[in-house]
Amino acid sequence: MSLGYAQKLSFKEDVGTLGMSEIFDPPNVLQQKIEELASLIEESKHLVVFTGAGISTSCGIPDFRGPKGVWTLQREGKGVPEASLPFHRAMPSLTHVALVELEKAGILKFVISQNVDSIHLRSGIPREKLAELHGNSFMEICPSCGAEYLRDFEVETIGMKETPRRCSDIKCGAKLRDTVLDWEDALPPKEMNAASKHCRMADVVLCLGTSLQITPACNLPLKSLRGGGKIVIVNLQPTPKDKKAWLVVHGMVDQVMAGVMERLNCQISPYVRIDLFHVIFNQTHCIGERKYTKWSLRVISVHGEKAPLSFIKSVEISFPDRPELKVAVLQKQPFVLKREMLLRPLDILLKINLSDGCGCQFVNIDFPVNFEESSGCVNLDKDKVIQKLKDVTVQDQCCGKFSVIERKNVPGQKKELSTYAVVTNIVKYGAIAPIAKLSVVNTVAKRSKEKVDIRSDDCLMASCEGEGTMKKLRVQ
Repeated sequence: MSLGYAQKLSFKEDVGTLGMSEIFDPPNVLQQKIEELASLIEESKHLVVFTGAGISTSCGIPDFRGPKGVWTLQREGKGVPEASLPFHRAMPSLTHVALVELEKAGILKFVISQNVDSIHLRSGIPREKLAELHGNSFMEICPSCGAEYLRDFEVETIGMKETPRRCSDIKCGAKLRDTVLDWEDALPPKEMNAASKHCRMADVVLCLGTSLQITPACNLPLKSLRGGGKIVIVNLQPTPKDKKAWLVVHGMVDQVMAGVMERLNCQISPYVRIDLFHVIFNQTHCIGERKYTKWSLRVISVHGEKAPLSFIKSVEISFPDRPELKVAVLQKQPFVLKREMLLRPLDILLKINLSDGCGCQFVNIDFPVNFEESSGCVNLDKDKVIQKLKDVTVQDQCCGKFSVIERKNVPGQKKELSTYAVVTNIVKYGAIAPIAKLSVVNTVAKRSKEKVDIRSDDCLMASCEGEGTMKKLRVQ
C-alpha cells in the first residue's frame, strides 16, 4: 500500500475494524496447520489465492488496519506511518515469490489481489492469471481500446482519472486513465468476473494477509463453498469469515508460506529486478573552415520523455579520451547534455547513479560515438536478453549488469535511440527463523506488552550494495 495512495483516497468514516490485537498460534499448533495447508495445496486441482495488504508489510509497505496500519494510526491522531523505502522500489516478499513458484509448477491457477502495489506482476505472476480488484498504482489503461500500460513509476492520480499520457496506438491516441479505485468506485467488471469465475471453480481458496472486511471483495472466497471447496485463512487478526473457513492459521504469512514450500519441496529462486531506460543521441553537422558538430545526449524513461525516471538519481557524463573536456553532472530530469565540438570520434562514459532502494549505487556504460558513421542497428529478443541477464546475475550474485536491447536510427535524422536493460536489484530468500525461535520472541513480546515483528526482510539479502561498475553482458 502506498502512503500517497492512502492520502489521495477520499474520506470515509467507516473503514472497518481497526487495530485489533494480533494472535499467534503456539509453535506446535502452527507447525501442524502448516503441514495440513501443504497437504491441501498438494492435493488441490484448482488453487486460488486471495491476497491483502498483509503480504506486503514485509516489503516495507504499511497495511491499513493492523496495530500499526495507516488508518489505525490516523484514527489515533498519529499521522501516516513512514515507509522504509520508496514505493516504486518495494521488493517482493517471500510470499510473493512463493506464489510465482507455485504458478510455474502448475499448482496455483489464479491470484485475486486487493493490493495496488503491483508486486504480484513485478514478481512474475502472469497478467492473465491475476485479478487486481482495486487497481494498480503503476498501471494506466486506455478507456478507448483497453490497452494497459505497466509503468516503473507510480501514476499521479487515483479514481480512474485522466493522466498526462496518451495511448501509443497510432490508431487510437486517447488520453490514458489510472486504474486505482476510490471509495465510491465500483469494482472493475473484467477483474471481478474473472475472480468470481475462478472462486467458483476452486477447490481451495487460500486467503493471505487480509482482514476480509470490505465488500463485495471479501465475499469472493465464499463462492468456492457451493462446489465443495475449502477456504484457508492465514492472518494475524481474526476475520469475519473465520467461521466459514476449513482452516484458520494465526501466523506471519512469510513464515507460513516458507513452511509450506519446504513441505512441498519447492525451492524459491532469487528475485532479480531489471529496469529499462533510453539513451538518445542527436547530432547536427556544421560545415565551415573546420568541420564541427552540435550534439545532444538524453537519458529518458522508456515510457516517454516526460515520464519520471524514478530509479535514476543523476547522470555523470565524462570523456576518458578527452581529459580537457569538463565532466557534466546532470542532477535533475530531464537528463540532457548539449555540446559543440570538432567532428572526430569520441568516447563517452555514462555513470548512471541509481536511486535509493536499488541494490547498487551506480552503473558505468561506455558509449562510443563516431559522428560520421552509424553505430549500426541492434534489435535483440527482449525476453531472451532479460532472461540471460537474470541467469548471469543469479550465477554471479551481483546486480549492476546491463545489456543493450535495441539500437535504432531515426529515419531522416541523425538521431540514434538505444534501449538498455540494467539489473537494479537481486534478492535472495534465505531461511526464515524457525518456529521454535518465533515462540520465544512472541513470549517476550507478550511479557513486555510490545509487538515484536520478525519480517521477511530479516532473511532477504540484496547483494552488491556498494559500487556498480560492471562489464557489459553480451547476449549471443
